Amino acid sequence: MFKRVIGQGQSETKVSAPPLPEIRHSEPAPVPSAYGAPQIVAKPAPVATRNVLSSDVEIKGTVKFTNDLVVDGKIEGDITSDGTLTVGENARIKAEIKTGAVIIYGKVHGNLTATDRVELKSTAEVVGDIKAKTLSIEAGAIFVGKSTIGTPSQATTASPQPPAKNAPAPEAPKQGILPATVV
Repeated sequence: MFKRVIGQGQSETKVSAPPLPEIRHSEPAPVPSAYGAPQIVAKPAPVATRNVLSSDVEIKGTVKFTNDLVVDGKIEGDITSDGTLTVGENARIKAEIKTGAVIIYGKVHGNLTATDRVELKSTAEVVGDIKAKTLSIEAGAIFVGKSTIGTPSQATTASPQPPAKNAPAPEAPKQGILPATVV
């Protein structure tokens, strides 16, 4: 309620303000309103983003991203992230890839290192080495390279025993022509 004073006399006029909309959010930020009282305005919650490089995009160099990246174009260089890389069916990648996870539908030429998983879908073609916690290969996928899967356990490294002092030395393999016996 507001008090309105006109001239010398004290006449009172009641003016009511329109109701303020009620906005609820976990982290309110006060913003001054036209009526003098702070009004609560909601901040947008952080949303995980998915970045997309379409089939007409070509990149030469280093690609770094957060969260998710979907590539359907061409990349030549290095790809680094803690997020998930999805290589589309039209993608052609010649790169060293170091990410949290990789899902491949297209062609990749280069080594892959994933802290979590690598998935090769039926249309995938990978030429390079794979290091990951888990590897999934669908029927029809092409993989040329070596893989290191899983996390190594803490094995104790035993030192090899030195040969005994009186033991005969191991014989070297013999090469050449072996003598024949005539019967």
